Amino acid sequence: MKPEPRTLPPSPNWYCARCSDAAPGGIFGFAARTSVFLVRVGPGAGASPGAPPFRVVGELVGHTERVSGFTFSHHPGQSNLCATSSDDGTVKIWDVETRAVVAEHALHQHTTSALHWSPHVKVLVVSGDEKGVIFCYWVNRNHSQQHLFPEPRTIFCLTCSPHHEDLVALGYKDGIVVIIDIIWCPVPGEDCLPINEEESSAHFPPKTLYAHSCVCACIPGQKHCTETLHACSCVMVLKLPFLKRRGGRVDPTVKERLWLTLYWPKNQPAQLVSSCFGGELLLWELTQSRRRKFMLFSTSAEGQNHSRIVFNLCPLQTEDGRQLLLSTSMDRDVKCWDMGTLECCWTLPSLGGFAYSLAFSPVDVGCLAIGVGDGMIRVWNTLSIKNSYDVRHLWHGVKSKVTALCWHPSKEGCLAFGTDDGKVGLYDTGSNKPPQISSTYHKKTVYTLAWGPPVTPMSLGGEGDRPSLTLYSCGGEGIVLQHNPWKLSGEAFDINKLIRDSNSIKYKLPVHTEVSWKADGKILALGNEDGSIDIFQVPNLRLLCTIQQHHKLVNAIAWHHEHGSRPELSYLMASGSNNAIIYVHNLRTVLESNSESPVTITEPYRTLSGHTAKITSLAWSPHHDGRLVSACYDGTAQVWDALREEPLFNFRGHRGRLLCVVWSPVDPECIYSGADDFCVYRWLTSMQDHSRPPQGKKSIELEKKRLSQPKPKLKKKKKPTLWLPVKQNSPEGDEDEDTKENYSGPVENGVLDQDVEEESQKQCILAPGVSGEPVTCTPVASGFEKSRVTVNNKLIAPKKEPPKEKPETLLKKRKARSMLPLSTSLDHRSKEELHRDCLVLATATHSREPNEDVSADLEERFHLGLFTDRATLYRMIETEGKGHLENGHPELFHQLMLWKGDLKGVLQAAAERGELTDSLVAVAPVAGYQVWLWAVEAFAKQLCFQDQHVKAASYLLSIHKVYEAVELLRSHHFYREAIAVAKARLRPEDPILKELYLSWGSVLERDGHYAIAAKCYLGATSAYDAAKVLAKKGDAASLRTAAELAAISGEDELSASLALRCAQELLLARNWVGAQEALGLHDSLQGQRLVFCLLELLSWHLEEKQPPEGRSSSSTYHEWATGSKGPLVQRVAAVWRSTFSMDTPEQCQAALQKLRGVKYPATTSNTPFRQLLLHVCHDLTLAVLSQQAASWEEVVPALLQAVVRSYDSGNFTLMQEVYSTFLPNGCDHLRDKLGDPSPATAAFRSLEAFFIYGQLYEIWWSLCKPGPESSVCMSSANSTASTGQSQPEHSSSARDPRLPGPDLMLSGERERLLSACQGLFSERHASLQDSQRTVAEVQETLAEMVRRHQESRLSKSTAHGPDGGVPGPEAGHTPSGFQHPREEKGAPVSLPELTKRLTEANERMAKFPDSMKAWPFPDVLECCLVLLHIGAQCPGAVDCKLQQQARELLEKYGHARTYRRPRQTLCT
Repeated sequence: MKPEPRTLPPSPNWYCARCSDAAPGGIFGFAARTSVFLVRVGPGAGASPGAPPFRVVGELVGHTERVSGFTFSHHPGQSNLCATSSDDGTVKIWDVETRAVVAEHALHQHTTSALHWSPHVKVLVVSGDEKGVIFCYWVNRNHSQQHLFPEPRTIFCLTCSPHHEDLVALGYKDGIVVIIDIIWCPVPGEDCLPINEEESSAHFPPKTLYAHSCVCACIPGQKHCTETLHACSCVMVLKLPFLKRRGGRVDPTVKERLWLTLYWPKNQPAQLVSSCFGGELLLWELTQSRRRKFMLFSTSAEGQNHSRIVFNLCPLQTEDGRQLLLSTSMDRDVKCWDMGTLECCWTLPSLGGFAYSLAFSPVDVGCLAIGVGDGMIRVWNTLSIKNSYDVRHLWHGVKSKVTALCWHPSKEGCLAFGTDDGKVGLYDTGSNKPPQISSTYHKKTVYTLAWGPPVTPMSLGGEGDRPSLTLYSCGGEGIVLQHNPWKLSGEAFDINKLIRDSNSIKYKLPVHTEVSWKADGKILALGNEDGSIDIFQVPNLRLLCTIQQHHKLVNAIAWHHEHGSRPELSYLMASGSNNAIIYVHNLRTVLESNSESPVTITEPYRTLSGHTAKITSLAWSPHHDGRLVSACYDGTAQVWDALREEPLFNFRGHRGRLLCVVWSPVDPECIYSGADDFCVYRWLTSMQDHSRPPQGKKSIELEKKRLSQPKPKLKKKKKPTLWLPVKQNSPEGDEDEDTKENYSGPVENGVLDQDVEEESQKQCILAPGVSGEPVTCTPVASGFEKSRVTVNNKLIAPKKEPPKEKPETLLKKRKARSMLPLSTSLDHRSKEELHRDCLVLATATHSREPNEDVSADLEERFHLGLFTDRATLYRMIETEGKGHLENGHPELFHQLMLWKGDLKGVLQAAAERGELTDSLVAVAPVAGYQVWLWAVEAFAKQLCFQDQHVKAASYLLSIHKVYEAVELLRSHHFYREAIAVAKARLRPEDPILKELYLSWGSVLERDGHYAIAAKCYLGATSAYDAAKVLAKKGDAASLRTAAELAAISGEDELSASLALRCAQELLLARNWVGAQEALGLHDSLQGQRLVFCLLELLSWHLEEKQPPEGRSSSSTYHEWATGSKGPLVQRVAAVWRSTFSMDTPEQCQAALQKLRGVKYPATTSNTPFRQLLLHVCHDLTLAVLSQQAASWEEVVPALLQAVVRSYDSGNFTLMQEVYSTFLPNGCDHLRDKLGDPSPATAAFRSLEAFFIYGQLYEIWWSLCKPGPESSVCMSSANSTASTGQSQPEHSSSARDPRLPGPDLMLSGERERLLSACQGLFSERHASLQDSQRTVAEVQETLAEMVRRHQESRLSKSTAHGPDGGVPGPEAGHTPSGFQHPREEKGAPVSLPELTKRLTEANERMAKFPDSMKAWPFPDVLECCLVLLHIGAQCPGAVDCKLQQQARELLEKYGHARTYRRPRQTLCT
């Protein structure tokens, strides 16, 4: 079995009583999210010498929700078995050796919260759930399982007695501890544990034995932080100390989140290990009489203890007999302690969120920074020998998900980071100082960070006034900001302003999604949301070119490094987007040409296809030339040979979507990758079983694998507790371990710890989840008798239909509420009190002078104000109003205030309480105009808080606040309503209208509503943006509409570009008529129309030669293509004159001038045939136009370029078709037209040589009995020389049965053609080609030597490194053992000898004229071999002198491996 890749695993699950355990022999497991990770501890871990003896060896995958419990079987012979419980309601039994499920059951109807494998009964697994139900599961008898229900409380922890097989201790959430006998269980009618008695902390049934002690720990939320030991006759109380850390103070918040964990060492009854408030571990000596009875773990080293509360403790005995203790904590670390010294042995760090970003430091080699979604940055020293997981945590000042990282290229320890809330900062990893935070925030998530030279205006200062490098950040809102690292408190600069000014751009710039600098700092690449990539030149960011290859959002851009053996590769740029294809562009020509106007690139240099989802990250190998690794949402990382367009290695270790990937700077085979499965993997390319991404069924399997990850689900509503609970239907998905209803978890650094990661801004893969079908039990009768269904060794309780809803009762008509309820109630008192009211009222009415006694009586009896003066009435109204407010009836209070006449006070009180209504605002004008204005504004604010924004805007319009109403609607995305209001109430030239159109257009464009977005841009008089957004969809109809729109608005350049793209799309569908119509939209495309015309005629010409069943039925040709007859060149000229009005040489010269500016990349054997045919027809069009314009010196190079393209692609048929169509009588007439001397003479010689080369092969093939005709495809000389498989071989002992006998004679015409082969046997060309082969072979030898040297170093480091002793595939071979291809025997070729050969070959090549090296020439030695074969088959047909010349050339220059055997055969 191959060694597992080194893993940085997810964090252990929180708030679980038993989610980690260890097995005898050194296997430790802990639950993390939905799986269990296994760690080998001890000498058998296979760690490197000097490193801690542990290693992550595997993972148990099978649950669909959080794993809540994990336990090993500690019985002899069963150490490979373990059990897990999960929130999905299942309990599984595993074999850790095979990592497969042995047995499982789904008996629980609610979330399983506790689990234990009985230490006394080897086949018993006991589990409990949050409703108090316990299941005893005997693994060997699935059909007979026991169901217990002692208390209707949430079970928090559970353990089986090691002394009695029938005893189980239960710990409940409310602090109660119960010990039950599983053989006896209470039934309905028996007395159960009292619920409301606080003093009943433990209760034992009458038949329960409790001779042995048990441990009870306090639960989080309890006020008394103590440990109590219950025994038969004594109680001991241990009070936890509040420990003060060195240089700090006691944090008062730690008391509120206490989680107490205990461990009683085996065979040590007087010792007890417990956790403490801040993560410390204590060893209690129970027999000590002194005041301090505990010892603190790790007292000799500061910082070795946990920094947060500890959740689990479990012992482990290694193979060499060491007693260890392993702990898991809220600080996301797993620590191992030596029980003999109480010191920490090692620490395993973990991740609590998505691994968003990976970055290696260019200064501190091997220092890897990891940006994680839990609000922390990990800095991993991957080259540490003593500690394989030497990880530091940076969290001060972060407080949100870290989505982007970038090291400073030259300053040690300077790390830039970006977060999902738009924050950009700088960390000094070498100090403990908090980070520097930029004062300018992005509005959305920071996608990318990059260091680059300062641009204007920051670049205008002197050398000492400005930094040499500045930080660039790209955010989700589409803006790239330049931050000054010396003054992060200052405002960052938006480079879009400089781009607009430097390039005079008036239209809307695209939304940027990626930023990348070339290694030399002179070129900047910006990826955009529409799939385009813009290339700029510093310092003014002048636009050099635009790459329109992708049609979806660009996620990654990577420039090739500059330190390889081939410096020209530094111009390669790889890019990936949401369309799953990687394109590589060679920008050397564009960057070196220094064109005045921007260039548009539509053809890639290389295309890497194979992924099935969006590309998220790209990285070039710093150790190889042209080797690229990509990360993808299909769950795999792929290594490519970009130059050959070949997939090499595919890594499938992750269980989620890959987000980042980076190549190790020291190990050529080592790659690090991170994903949304909370893991970072370190893996080797040579250890992978697959070479390409999965397709078809394999992709489906990976998708199922990712579906086992948790998904967020809705919070459950509390149901009324029944005596036997039944699980209700719940939404599909999963709930994170720390967002449970019971525990929300503490807030760390301002972020909820262990937060569920959500994918925003990026496209997410949706797939159906695991069935959320409920599991229920039947109604319980006396004796707990149940019915079960057994299916495939799994126990599943039958379903119960949900109860029917009761019909709704009719509501009775209620009586209107009284306005004066207090006064009314006082009028219904006793007769004596009513009589007393009359007396007080009479006294107050007839009293002539103020009386204090009467006033006191009236204040006490306020309801009498209805019958006295106004002041008393006001007091009564105020009292009644307060009563209405206290009872929650503010509307009645408002009515009383209106009766009183205090309308302004009513409005103020209602506004303060947020209780304004339409009726109150309607009567506000009664109090005055200013009061009405104030009331309307207050009501509008209140409506905004109530999310009634449209209604609020209407009220603002009523007081003529039009701009405020429009802004309110726009800020809450009511764009349609905002535009309607603005158009109706504002002037047509008001700038806010254009802002509304542009804002709405941007939102619609982001959501994919391109047609409506185009309307918005047209409304904003931005036709350029409207055409661009219409073209985003990329189909022919959208492109044509966009081209027409651009033409109408006067954007001629854009219209021509879109029309050409539309024609190319129609060309793929072979819709020739539609393609010509699209090109006809713009006059500047007249030259392209001629190219497409010739392409259509040539395609029809080739299709006519095919049998009827092989012809395409979907092609749509013009009538002039199918109806014309005659030679192809004459047909082309006739169609051009009749259809395109190409009558005069001046018109041909004008079209020729337009087509000369179009350049296509060089052709390779991987070029698709349709693309090759288009490029060839472009060259042929240039040739025909030059012929029409009588420019014969340009005809020959154009024809030669078409022939060479066919020759380089290996398409011999197309090359011969070009000759037969355009040069049916040979090249003699061209010689006459050129004259002597002529600048095109060298090109003509190459053209003539290729013509003879093709005829030579035609003669040879015609000699075969059932031989192929001229339609046979023959690989080019270049591919022949590289493969060495297509060269003909001759043997005197064996003859090909297809070859004719020696008596076959040739015709006279062919003999004359053979005599003309003298021009092919050029001594100078043979010498030049030999020098070129020498240079290629020496370069190949040097590359092979470098590769083998790297493999030898890798094999040594693998044998002695941290990842085990598995040597590489070619361990033991050194570079000194490699021989030069020309050396058959003898000593290996040394490096000085290779350098000497390379120098000599270059000197020979320098002596040849440039005209000779500029034009390709057929392989001379290949022609010699073909001629000698013809001479061998037809003796006498070939001149002896010619044969002798061929043999001499082979003897002199045929030393390469390709020609060695044929030369020995034909020349001896």
